[in-house]
Amino acid sequence: MSLPPAAAEPPKAAVPTGDGKDAGAKARAAERRGGRATFRGEMVIEFLIRLCGWSSIICVAAIFYFIFQEAAPVLPKMNWGEFFGSVTWRPTSAEPRYGALALIVGNFAVAIVAMAMAVPLGLGAAVYISEFAGPRVRETMKIAIEVLAAVPSIVWGFIGLTIISPLLIKYAGAELGSNLLNGSVILALMSVPLIVSISEDALRAVPDSYREAAMALGANKWEMVRRVLFPAARNGLLAACMLGVGRAVGETMAVLLATGNVVQIPHSFVDPIKTLTATIAAEMGEATPGQPHYQVLFLIGILLLVITCAINVIADFIIKGAKAKANA
Repeated sequence: MSLPPAAAEPPKAAVPTGDGKDAGAKARAAERRGGRATFRGEMVIEFLIRLCGWSSIICVAAIFYFIFQEAAPVLPKMNWGEFFGSVTWRPTSAEPRYGALALIVGNFAVAIVAMAMAVPLGLGAAVYISEFAGPRVRETMKIAIEVLAAVPSIVWGFIGLTIISPLLIKYAGAELGSNLLNGSVILALMSVPLIVSISEDALRAVPDSYREAAMALGANKWEMVRRVLFPAARNGLLAACMLGVGRAVGETMAVLLATGNVVQIPHSFVDPIKTLTATIAAEMGEATPGQPHYQVLFLIGILLLVITCAINVIADFIIKGAKAKANA
């Protein structure tokens, strides 16, 4: 008698081994570690950015502190009425006189005349490069402008002393070739590359749709520049002009060689003058550290810092006012 075949054994149920849970847990742990690493990296980058931002403020404060520290002993002794109201500058005489009015007027006079020449020239060159010049001419002119910006200030001073001075004596009737007009021409030539570069960037940043809309409405090139591009790019153009002013106010070596270094208030364009910056450069080497003359030169440095900071603040207010007017 044969026995019945054995019943097939039912398949065994799969027993969970926990590998899936382990893999998910590992993935979540790796994700958390990656998130923490990313967070730490972002914190480091944010700290470096903050450090870079605050470092400029710290450097400016350190410069102010250093100059104030050197000038502090003479501050209580200064005759401020004479300093701001007198044109007598005799720091090495038996009875020293520190009247800086002529130096202040000379500094502003040379900067204003220079900007009167540099701003129209710089803006005109920027408009030509941005809107009228062909690609090859544009690249050539941009390279030339960059080369002009790289010329050292002492070289500009030599140009004023050896080239512009004889021309002013011959054609302008100047007794001395080193005078207000000479220094202004040199400062204008030094400021033009800065104004052109920033103004051209500001004009190129205006969307092409503005140009297309103006041309579609029948405007010619000049009308498009005057009525569309200038209003749209005015913030950048103002910034370029104010940076040019700051360059002209703070320039030293070129002005020292080109202006004649005569302490007087100018009454014509061909009168020699002396500026605050040239005074520091010319007399610092002769001043004895710790003496009043040395300390007054640092006081002039404080005055220059205040003037340049005031120019920057005024420029910032002008730009913000222009933005607010544009958004209104």
